[in-house]
This record gives sequence, structure tokens and C-alpha cells, in this order.
Amino acid sequence: MLITSSDWPQASSSPFFGVVVGRCANRIEGASFTLDGQIHKLAANNGKNALHGGTKGFDKHVWDAKRIDHADGAAVQLTRTSPDGEEGYPGNLKVSVTYIMTRQGVLKMLIEATTDKATLVNLAQHAYFNLAGHDSGDVLNHDLHLRGDHYIPTTEDGIPTGQITPVKGTPFDFTEMKRIGKEIDETPAGYDHNWVLHGLGRQAKFSTKAGSVASEIPREAIKVRDPQSSRTMTISTTTPGVQFYSGNFLDGNQIGKGGFAYQKHAGFCLETQGFPNAINQPAFPTVVLRPDEKYRHETHYAFTC
Repeated sequence: MLITSSDWPQASSSPFFGVVVGRCANRIEGASFTLDGQIHKLAANNGKNALHGGTKGFDKHVWDAKRIDHADGAAVQLTRTSPDGEEGYPGNLKVSVTYIMTRQGVLKMLIEATTDKATLVNLAQHAYFNLAGHDSGDVLNHDLHLRGDHYIPTTEDGIPTGQITPVKGTPFDFTEMKRIGKEIDETPAGYDHNWVLHGLGRQAKFSTKAGSVASEIPREAIKVRDPQSSRTMTISTTTPGVQFYSGNFLDGNQIGKGGFAYQKHAGFCLETQGFPNAINQPAFPTVVLRPDEKYRHETHYAFTC
């Protein structure tokens, strides 16, 4: 059900198959931002913009890994310290990502981070899913339910316009279960947008704590179903947003397990996260983390059939 590369060296050059992206997921307009009066220049690795942490983001580093004891089940923890100035971001950022497989069969992901200097933090898991099987073709027949009645429109290069727009009456309305491919041709290039979760709408900025925490406890936000196998994935999260990406840029050059070539729409991503380009959009919830704060992002994946 996961689209992955067959080996790590290839994965490091893949379109973010199954990795944690950061320090700041998604796009930052103009590859720069101003924080506390200081301008920070980033690598422009997506046209003139910064994407998923830069040229050598978190996905291109080898993390320390260890098994840990956890009350909920088997667990592994990944850790790394991103040094001050890495990819242009200020502050030494200590990050841990913990994956827990519970005895009830739920995969929990907990991401935590602290910093010694004000910085940006917006970490996301960039897994590609195909509930019919990684080599089964496209995902346009999957059914999707997003508990988000607003989304964030973007420019042609994927930068938010700054608006938070109701989904009603648009191809972005997944408030009821709907086939992914039903209205995808009515979008400019497929889905690659951020949805506002938990009913936050235009008030998201005022309902989100530092580090883009919208809820202390993960709340159900997303459900996806493959009608052929009846496999269903339910996602609960603490984040205020999710980037739904329909694999628009897969083109057959990405080779996965068993030598299978992944074509357009072969998988979808549901990246729970803060809002893209939030540092440059005053109406969006902050992604600034300060030394007296702790970033905490928890997402649960439950599978049924």
C-alpha cells in the first residue's frame, strides 16, 4: 500500500517517497523569510521558491535510530540535530520522530522539536499511498473524505494566495466521501493543496498554538477507501492542515519495489502539517518556534478492511 523506492540511495533522489520533510515542509515563497527583523535566505530548489527544507532537507540525512519501550506497543525513535544555519534556517533544532505500532494495529507518529533560537518548524510525513497495492495503477478510483470545509488556493507555482476559501461548490469539496478522480480534471493540474481541518476555517490562526498544534489529542480528519479491496485508512491528527497531493508529477521515471514504474497518480499523499508559506502570510497560523516552546505533531493511521 506504500509507494517506495527499492533502495535508500534511490529514495534520497525520489519525489520524497515515505520520508519526513523539514525543517519547513511545503513551499516558502521567494526562498526567503523575515523573522524578528532579520532576513533569512533559503535554497531555491523549486523554481524561485524553497520546498520541503531545501537542497539537503531532513529527508536527505541519515538519522540516528533506536528501538524504545513504549506503553502502547512496539516503537522506534529517529533523532537528529539540525545545526544553526542549515539550509539557511536559524537555531540548533533537536528533532525526534517516534513511530509506534499499537496492539490495536494503529500506527502512531509523534514528532517533537526544540530550538535554542527562534526558527521555523513545520515537519511532515510524505508517504505515498495506494490502498489497492503499490503496483495496481492509479488512485483516481479511491474514495476520499476530508473533514475540511476550507482550503488554500495557490498560484501556478504552488504558492498560497493568502486566501482561505470555502470548498463548497468547488472540486475541492471532499466533505462527503467522493472519488478522487471525479473532478480532478476541473483543477489546474490535479490536487496539491492544503485543506484546513477541524472546522477551523478562517479562524485557524486564532485556534492554533505555537508549532502549528490545533489539538492536544489527535482528532479524526481524513478517511480514504479503495472500493475494490475495501481497504480503508483513517487518519487522525493534531495539525491544523493537510496537504493532499494526487501524485501529479509521477511520470514513470520513479522505479519502486519489484522494478515497478510509477506513473501519474500512482499514489496520493496526505501530509498533515501547518499551512504552507505561513511565515509570509499573516492570516495563517504561525510556524515559528521559540526557545521556550516545544513543537509537537501527532498523527495516527488506522487501517481496516
